[in-house]
Amino acid sequence: MDFHHLPDEALLAQCDMQTHRGSGPGGQHRNTTDTAVRLVHKPTGVVAEGKDQRSQLSNIRAALGRLREKLEKRAYRPPPRKKTKPSRGAKERRLFSKKHNSQKKALRRDES
Repeated sequence: MDFHHLPDEALLAQCDMQTHRGSGPGGQHRNTTDTAVRLVHKPTGVVAEGKDQRSQLSNIRAALGRLREKLEKRAYRPPPRKKTKPSRGAKERRLFSKKHNSQKKALRRDES
């Protein structure tokens, strides 16, 4: 399912939102309030965090952006590979190099 194309409100409705104190640079200012946000997407179990800003609203937006990226990455499947034959020239080059190597080795055997 394409979860990454949903509007913000619909995507938030599918998530458990937890707030906590963000650690890292910012020290006292960052540790005073619970502005860090962790979003857990219920259907898939994907987790995304936003703890860059001192504003909870901007951290929610950041977490939503990261969640969308993770869901998009998860939904991507590379196209199936198509089998191709080697070209005639490629076959000839490969056979020529094999023949050339075998001749070199044959000359080594004769000398010893």
